[in-house]
Amino acid sequence: MNRILIAEDEPRIAAFVEKGLQAHGFAVSVATDSQQTLLIVEASTFDLLILDLGLPGQDGLQVLTQLRGEGETLPIIILSARDDIRDKVAGFERGADDYVTKPFRFEELLIRIKARLRNRNSANRQIEAILQNGNLLLDLRTRKVKVDGCWMELPCREFNLAETFFRHPGQVLSREQLLDRVWGYAYDPGSNIVDVYVSYLRKKLGNNLIETVRGMGYRFKT
Repeated sequence: MNRILIAEDEPRIAAFVEKGLQAHGFAVSVATDSQQTLLIVEASTFDLLILDLGLPGQDGLQVLTQLRGEGETLPIIILSARDDIRDKVAGFERGADDYVTKPFRFEELLIRIKARLRNRNSANRQIEAILQNGNLLLDLRTRKVKVDGCWMELPCREFNLAETFFRHPGQVLSREQLLDRVWGYAYDPGSNIVDVYVSYLRKKLGNNLIETVRGMGYRFKT
């Protein structure tokens, strides 16, 4: 499931795009200002960002510049009422992958999103097929993990959780982050679903690899 962040301070537009993307199977989060956008991108993993230029706080172009300056490579589509050619040129020069002007048709935005995701997924498959942590291997193509020299297939949720840990070795991940990344939608924060699936992974990967950090979350040891 691809994850998309919408950075848009106009509630009507944000809700319209969010509802449309969810109907097409995307996991969607919304940020309403520049600071929140930067914090969410830093804390979570997304496949694409839809960025309004008129965000409260920093201008959207500044957000774009900061993200690219920090090495963020996720596709970014600017969605803005600014239709002047100079704004479009500035957006592309600062690292935007596409530019859609308001008012817009959702169908056009959806086509552009799918095109950018295809390009990204194709590049990712060519660059990275297997993740490794010590003697553990996680094959992104077959959705299998290699433990003690033996390959085993993981169910969908367990695989997604394992991939999240493999991509963030040594980093403490909160239950909320794992819920958001693996399940991709609002989930009851009081649920123990994360703990249950961590328990499943521990039995398969080894009890000592996923460490509980009391009051904070979990850490995948390197």
